[in-house]
Amino acid sequence: MMPRLSAHMTVMHAAAQKAAKRLLRDFNEVENLQVSVKGPGDFVSQADLRAEASIREDLEKARPGYAMLMEESGASGSDKWSWRWIVDPLDGTTNFLHGIPHWAISIALEKRLPDGGSEIAAAVVYSPVNNEMFWAEKGVGAYMNDKRLRVAARRELKDAVFATGVPFATTSPSDQLAFARSLSALMPQVAGIRRFGSAALDLAWTAAGRYDGYWEWGIHPWDVAAGMLIVREAGGYATDGQGQERLSRSIVAGNTHLHPKLLEVMQASQGSARE
Repeated sequence: MMPRLSAHMTVMHAAAQKAAKRLLRDFNEVENLQVSVKGPGDFVSQADLRAEASIREDLEKARPGYAMLMEESGASGSDKWSWRWIVDPLDGTTNFLHGIPHWAISIALEKRLPDGGSEIAAAVVYSPVNNEMFWAEKGVGAYMNDKRLRVAARRELKDAVFATGVPFATTSPSDQLAFARSLSALMPQVAGIRRFGSAALDLAWTAAGRYDGYWEWGIHPWDVAAGMLIVREAGGYATDGQGQERLSRSIVAGNTHLHPKLLEVMQASQGSARE
């Protein structure tokens, strides 16, 4: 049975669904969008900006004292925040701009802890094209719409399908080399490797058992903050490339059996890339 949505989760659901309506209209008219280039393989469109403005407006109205970290506009609010929204209004922008129906809205809520650290307290990853709302709250569990999520139970690499993100032109040479070495190490051992172009959905699909794991270098907090909590609340592990439960520039996710194996390959690849 799905638990009753908390006040925070109600706000997050509503903000994602409102932004999604305009994104879907834009997606159906993608050839008419005006697009500016932020960098090779990294685009920003009117759709991104409108979606971010919509989400910002709704979150600020509901919780005016909260800080924000958003993909397009960066950080805002007090540096001494107790609560902070982490938002990617359109994860999978390149897919979106090419008419590929694999993109999502990602919203996470980060809470400052008494020791000065922080944790992700609530998360939403919404796929408007499929009307799949992946969400989780710390200690409550992970869900897709009203269905409880559990990570896949596979134990062996030979049975596993992993997701990843392929580096592009702006990725550092060391991260490109680490990726190449991890890919060459894993390909002979696994059932398959997929690159669909949305880190948020890679994590949500790992939580749902569609993927057995996911790894990537060169990601940002807004790419993975929500998805990491969803994986953990679905019974999996989501860490950085050093095995720490924190937001950084690397990530590896999977179940109890496959996360350590994927992490071992990732760490070996990173070490080789630095030699």
